Amino acid sequence: MKGTYVFDYVNENEFHKLERSLKKYNMLAYKKLYFDYYPKLKDGEFLGEIVEKNIQKGTITYQLKLPTDSLFAKVHGDITLHYVVYESEKIVMLNTLTPEDILSEGHQSELQTYKGVMVSKEHSDKDIFKINLLNMIQK
Repeated sequence: MKGTYVFDYVNENEFHKLERSLKKYNMLAYKKLYFDYYPKLKDGEFLGEIVEKNIQKGTITYQLKLPTDSLFAKVHGDITLHYVVYESEKIVMLNTLTPEDILSEGHQSELQTYKGVMVSKEHSDKDIFKINLLNMIQK
């Protein structure tokens, strides 16, 4: 298994909290990440777009968009995995999942939904306004 990469984390506890929240609130993205993308990353098939290359450190930074509902993406943003590949050490450093604010809030407490979209407790009025506006535009 000379092509196998190992996962490492910038902050393992926080990353796993975001993963659990993703599993709870967006199962499609979680399944795609866990069963499709992680095995490919371990095999050295790097997905997503390259954000930065650092030749001196031998690293490449990637962003991988996960599948999500279009209304969720318009309200909160795309769900994105951020990771760095250290090619010489065969390490994939998993940084974070974004949008961090709604995912970390979802881990801390149960989030409400409005018309099928998660609503932040901190910005509930803003989120509900966006959802209503997007629904009016679609009609």
